Amino acid sequence: MAIFTGAGVAIVTPFHQNGEVNYDKLGELIDFQVENGTDSIIIVGTTGESSTLTHEEHIECIRYAVQKTAKRIPVIAGTGSNCTETAVYLTKEAQDAGADAALLVTPYYNKATQKGLIGHFGQIAKSTDLPLLLYNIPGRTGCNILPATAAALVKEYDNIVGIKDATGNIPQTMETLELCQGDVDIYSGEDGLITPLLSIGAKGVISVLSNIAPRETHDIVAKYLAGDVQGSLALQMKYLPLIRALFSEVNPIPVKQALNFMGMEAGPTRMPLSEMEPEHAEVLRREMQKVGIIG
Repeated sequence: MAIFTGAGVAIVTPFHQNGEVNYDKLGELIDFQVENGTDSIIIVGTTGESSTLTHEEHIECIRYAVQKTAKRIPVIAGTGSNCTETAVYLTKEAQDAGADAALLVTPYYNKATQKGLIGHFGQIAKSTDLPLLLYNIPGRTGCNILPATAAALVKEYDNIVGIKDATGNIPQTMETLELCQGDVDIYSGEDGLITPLLSIGAKGVISVLSNIAPRETHDIVAKYLAGDVQGSLALQMKYLPLIRALFSEVNPIPVKQALNFMGMEAGPTRMPLSEMEPEHAEVLRREMQKVGIIG
């Protein structure tokens, strides 16, 4: 059974102006998501600036999200690392905190071989009872989970149950589904490819767009799964210009700016991420106005 079906939000980690985690604001954002139809909270992933959180902050954000969500929808904790030992540690802590699943990004910078990926993910899988989603985003990590590797992992470890696919390579995704023989759930990791990936069997999306348009992102998936393919596609197309603006600079710079435009007070990003360039921010503002997110 899928961990969730629909639209999960890769939620931001809001900060105070002094850089500390703003837990009160995180709670407001979680409530906003649940109340607007989001199907899962994905906490401390890339969009949540996990790479600049301390381990203590990382674990506390997971604990807080679990408590605040209070079983209304599943909480998936980002626990990946380019150090296998660290990923094992964070995954165990996520399980102890009550997370429903963990999301494991491919080990960045190291450029592990496919054999290395099998060893890395396998060691994590053996350390936990949590359902695990692998996160394949080679453009950001320099490392690609090939279809045969995914199939080997899914066959060997019962708790590796899904893949967040941000490869942008639909033929590779189809080969992964073919080799895994129905034993893996695919979630789009690209907001611009939700409907196309649903057409080949994806269960939904883990979305940046959901931070600012949760109901609409949910509806892209819900319409498709209800048989309204044209309705899903129309919504997907409507939001493409905004999606492009949300990725005009490295994530999560634009989405935090977008939340701040909405008065949601997500705060700044942590260095080395910087403030959004004014010309990009103006395009983002215009696209948000066009779809009615802000006035």
